[in-house]
Formats: sequence, structure tokens, C-alpha cells
Amino acid sequence: MEVINKIELRNLSMNDYLELKSSMLEAYKELEDDYWRHDEIKQLLTIFPEGQLVVLADGKVVGAALSLIVDYKKYDDNHTYNEITGKGTFSTHNDDGDVLYGIDVFIHPKYRGLRLGRRLYDARKELCENLNLKSIIFAGRIPNYNKVSKELTPKQYIEKVKMKELYDPVLSFQLSNDFHVKKVMKNYLEGDFHSQEYAVLLEWNNIYYDKSPKFINNQKSVIRLGLIQWQMRPLRTLDALFEQAEFFIDAVSGYESDFALFPELFIAPLMADYNHLSEADAIRELAKYAEPIHKKFQEFAISYNINIISGSMPYAEDGKLYNVGYLCKRDGTSEMYRKLHITPNEAFHWGMSGGTEIKTFDTDCGKIGIVVCYDVEFPELPRLLADDGMQILFVPFLTDTQNGYTRVRNCAQARAIENECYVAIAGCVGNLPRVNNMDIQFAQAAVFTPSDFSFPTNGVKAEATPNTEMTLIVDVDIDLLKQLHEHGSVTILKDRRFDLYQLRKKKIQ
Repeated sequence: MEVINKIELRNLSMNDYLELKSSMLEAYKELEDDYWRHDEIKQLLTIFPEGQLVVLADGKVVGAALSLIVDYKKYDDNHTYNEITGKGTFSTHNDDGDVLYGIDVFIHPKYRGLRLGRRLYDARKELCENLNLKSIIFAGRIPNYNKVSKELTPKQYIEKVKMKELYDPVLSFQLSNDFHVKKVMKNYLEGDFHSQEYAVLLEWNNIYYDKSPKFINNQKSVIRLGLIQWQMRPLRTLDALFEQAEFFIDAVSGYESDFALFPELFIAPLMADYNHLSEADAIRELAKYAEPIHKKFQEFAISYNINIISGSMPYAEDGKLYNVGYLCKRDGTSEMYRKLHITPNEAFHWGMSGGTEIKTFDTDCGKIGIVVCYDVEFPELPRLLADDGMQILFVPFLTDTQNGYTRVRNCAQARAIENECYVAIAGCVGNLPRVNNMDIQFAQAAVFTPSDFSFPTNGVKAEATPNTEMTLIVDVDIDLLKQLHEHGSVTILKDRRFDLYQLRKKKIQ
């Protein structure tokens, strides 16, 4: 290994040609006089200069990565090197293509072991993202295959390299750089004796690829959440409730929040007028307010340009009582969600029933999930939502004691880690002395994150002051989740053992 003082990575220029040729001849000695000709490099720099990269050690070109953009649907996965390069003319390059196709990567043998190849691959990935291309694809040689070709098929050889039972100088390196095997190719590069003319088609997917880029109304990467820690107080009329709710909606929208999250059963003060009734009858009287609240919150969502998650409220339908809420979107549409898991207290005192639909919600900020309080203590439910693409889970809750809050908080934080998503929780605080079964509350609103280097060490993005009426404004970055899914220290969703277990929704008859 050479001792070097300075490394530089930049685009190739024609002035680099002689050093490029020299390093390539050293890198490909087994291919005998196989190097890029002057006119070929000139053509590459004419049609796609930004795709040709070199790495320099103390000013000397010691490696390169050369690429084209191709419209990959014009080729199948059994193409040859001559087909994908237009027999070396590079006529296959298409500025409007969707794939960055690697036609060569090499490092001078004396400079291997310095991770210079990784720098070239990282630069290629950055280029792929910047050009909004779907993926990087190339066919990698397997130069050590000739040594074992009589004992192993190419498929067996690749599997042993993946499991690190065998080492291949090309394939082992590519697999360590997040490329996955698409297929084995035969007769890819004519005359490649060491690979027995086999090659491995590899792909790296650009997680930021946007098939239909838009110039307006793009989905944002950074989403602002407005959590409302609601103080329970006597409210004699529905208009008084609306006045207090609008105050908070105005506050969080003033900070350009994308979502406002209200707590579970925050409308309970309106039940004071029915305190002379049994608890079951009083809660059913409260259910009469569900539709007027839905309509008013939809008006707020439009006028304040914010998506509102209305916490929850009782709702009567076909003789049954449900705990429901509304996602009121700023485009004027809305959807209902229902609490699925009913606590023993809700069942005993109120006769509530659980909903039956497990679903995510599409918003202008991506796909979200909403579960109500007790729901978050059942890990299967958020996992199913995560499998459906959920990025943010909202949990309106209502807990009377600290131990109840601890269950909600710790389970919510676990859901963020195991589902690689953000989880936002908001509850009610204070007391409500003239409402049966709703007398005391304890809460601390918070936003939880996965646990990896891009996130807070303790997995807590932000949290409110306990038992104090306030708002909590928090930014969450969706792009960090995309990176985590593919390149995290651990990749929980990808590493599940589907060969041993599987979770699925059950069809309701």
C-alpha cells in the first residue's frame, strides 16, 4: 500500500488521459492490453462529462469510475457489454434515461486498501440522486470464479461470496457498497476468461427518486408538527370549545405547522351538562356533538391551511358507541379513524365498541397512521401500518395517572424504533371535577424518533412540560427515515425473518 499525503476526487478531463491509461493497464493486467482509447474517453467527456470520475493520490490519477445514462427499459437483464455501450460508441447514452449505468470502475493495485473505490461509488450515488435517476446498474465481473468453476455454479459462487465463505475482489467490494444482485449474466464480456464470461448484474436503488418530478406542490422532506397539550376546563357551550380549539389551531398554524394534533376525548368538558345521567347515557349525549365538531374542524383546516387530527370523541352508529376522530385535511377532504382497542374502563363504564378497519392515510406530507391511546400498546397494529408505508404515527391519548401515561409513552417510543418512523403523542392535562369518570388527567406531549446516528441519542425529538397547557412545535425529516430504511446501523424492517413468521390483516366477514 502506497503512503499518500492528499486524496482528490473530481471529474475526469482529457489532460488526465495518460495517467488514466497507465493506472488501467496496471488494474487489468489479466485482460492484456485492454484499456480505454483516447477517442473513447473524448467521446464520453463530450456526451456526459459529469458522469466520468477520477480519484487522485498526490496529484496522480489512480482510479476511475465511468458511466452512461440509459433508458433501461430498452434493454433486458440479459444484455451484453457491447449492447449496453453501443459496441463502444456510447450511442446508448440518453440524457432522458432513468438509470446511471456503470461501464467501468478500477483502482491501481498499489492504491487498493485505502477505500478509494468506496469514494468513487459514493460519488456515483450522489450523482444518481442529483440527476433524479432511478438506480445505478452495472454488470460486475467475478474474476475469482475461474478458480472454482468446476466445483461451483455461478449461483453457488455468488451465494458463498455473499455469505463471506469466499472472497471475490470485485463482487465482495460491490456487495459491501449496498448493491444487490439482480441476476447472473452469461456471455457478458467476451474474452473474460477469469470470470468464465459470467457477470453479476447489480443494482443500487435511489431512495429519493421521483418518477414524476413537480415544480409546485412537491411533497416536503421536513414536516412540522403542532402538538396541543390541552387543559381540561369547564366549557358550557360548543362555541366555547370551538373558540379554545381555534386559538390553538391559529397558534400552531402561525408557525406554519403541517399538522395540528389534539388529544383523545378533549371535548369531555361538554359532558358536564349530563352529569346527572349515568356514565353510559352521558357519553352518548356527548356523541351528538361529533358531527358538528367534524364540520367545524374541517372549516378550520381549510381556513388555517393545516391538516388537523381532531383527537377523539364518542360517536354513535347503528346502536353502537365508538371512540373516533377525524383527519381534516387542508384540501377540504376528511377521513374518520376509530379506536380499535377499547380499554376495560371504556367497555365497563361506557359500553364502547372497537373499530374494525386498519388503514393508513395519504396526506400532502406523505403517508401517516393514527391510533388512539390504548391502540399504541399493541405492537401488531403500528407494524401493519408501517408495512403500508406509514412515516409518521399520531397518537392522541388520555391518561389519568402517571403509570397509565408511562404505558403510552414507552410503547409509543418502542413503536418509533421498531417501525423506523416518527411517533407524535398528545394528551390532556388538569382536572375536570364535575364530569364523572373524567376527573383527573396526566400528560406530557412528545415526538419520538428511531434510534440511530441521524436521530437524538435518546430517541426523543422533543417533549412538552408535564401537566402544563402548551403547544409543542417539532420538525421531522422524512429523508432521514429513507436513509435509515436502507443504510441504518440496523435495518429492522428489512431484517425480519419472513421465513419464520409473518403478520397480516384479517378479513372481517
